[in-house]
Amino acid sequence: MAKPKTMAEKIWEQHVVRDLGDGWDLLHIDRHLLHDLTGAAALKALAQRGLTVRNPELCFATPDHAVSTLPGRTATTSAVGAGLHQGLRDATSAAGIRLFDFDAGQGIVHVMAPELGLILPGFTIACGDSHTCTNGGMGALTFGIGTSECVHVLATQTLRQRRPKMMRITLDGTLARGVTPKDVILHLIGRLGSAGGKGHIVEFAGPVVRAMEVDGRLTLCNLAAEMGARAALIAPDDRLFAYLEGRSFTPHGAAFDAAVAQWRRLASDEDARFDVDLTIDVGDVRPTISWGTNPEQVVAIDQPIPDPRHESDAARRAAMEEALAYMGLEGGVRIAGTPIQWVFIGSCANSRLSDLREAAAIVRGKHAAAHVTAWVVPGSEAVRRAAEAEGLDRVFTDAGFQWREPGCSLCVAANGDRVPRGARCVSTSNRNFVGRQGPGARTHLASPAVAAAAAIAGAIVDVGRT
Repeated sequence: MAKPKTMAEKIWEQHVVRDLGDGWDLLHIDRHLLHDLTGAAALKALAQRGLTVRNPELCFATPDHAVSTLPGRTATTSAVGAGLHQGLRDATSAAGIRLFDFDAGQGIVHVMAPELGLILPGFTIACGDSHTCTNGGMGALTFGIGTSECVHVLATQTLRQRRPKMMRITLDGTLARGVTPKDVILHLIGRLGSAGGKGHIVEFAGPVVRAMEVDGRLTLCNLAAEMGARAALIAPDDRLFAYLEGRSFTPHGAAFDAAVAQWRRLASDEDARFDVDLTIDVGDVRPTISWGTNPEQVVAIDQPIPDPRHESDAARRAAMEEALAYMGLEGGVRIAGTPIQWVFIGSCANSRLSDLREAAAIVRGKHAAAHVTAWVVPGSEAVRRAAEAEGLDRVFTDAGFQWREPGCSLCVAANGDRVPRGARCVSTSNRNFVGRQGPGARTHLASPAVAAAAAIAGAIVDVGRT
């Protein structure tokens, strides 16, 4: 009788080119995604070694990290990103790699790839970006890799990887009103810690996950990186198949039906063994926001900020005190009511159409506080066009928000977009590290609804109290 397998084990074993020994395998990579920050550099390094791209038809690129998001932007609007953009154009053209440029499907790589159907269940995906784990929401096994590994994939269409441990997080219970997938994953990171998934491929399972729309699953998997996971996975189901049908790079007709039959077999076997197997009731999750300088430092908005005086571990207490000092906050005080100056709705965590609808529902008919600068940055050209067709851009601009062009923008501040020093920003992005949104910027991670509500109130508030 065959040994029961996890979903990750099934996909992994289907892609082994060679057993390298000592727990290492050489894996075939089905899709290699490139962006402007590392893609051109990897292609240049490949050329300098006298090598060519092994399978250019399996590589896809888009400029996202360093492009300007100003309305009417061009490739040269961002002085920081102009060279990177042109370098990606030149390098992909020379290599025969498909580039999704401005007016040709451009977007944040982990937004445009799923929406085009480039990411399919059972695929292996590599990208020079730590949030490649996002694509596990599509049932794909993903690898966020460095530039040298990108060169290896370009040259061989393979990747050397150590066999990981397996972790399953089953989400049970009923979500409270107003609680979103972003709240759930922030809660999980706060509960399990930023190293809670270290060394593991995390599979999210259970009725709460099955009830999530695909966009929400992508958000859940996106922040698995902030839990230290090597990758994240969600088993494909009818909800995902409906999402995929008819997309540009998805099989069509009888080929799609045959693919679905294969995809159904990817789910973990009933008796599959996980190194860590957790079941968590999400019934007590509330709208959640970060208070510190790493994603595990979170709190429900209706609760006080943790007080380091109550922390017995000296190292943790020191880290809490340092974070509070940087953030200009005080332990033991309720975070609700904290004044804010900036709001950012965007990033590969929360810039899809459903995210923009969620935020628009909060701001419709209202106006951002006079002292708040609020940006909405769609995740892709397709998202921007769809949102504008629904009139969401006008909802935001009527409320005093800036409606911008697709890109990573304030998530990473790589294109010159920055939150001013000392300013407090409620952000739908995934990292709140010191200086992530600009030197001295203070970042609070939250859902689109919480961010939108903060923009209206001019302070951190419970959703629905604006």
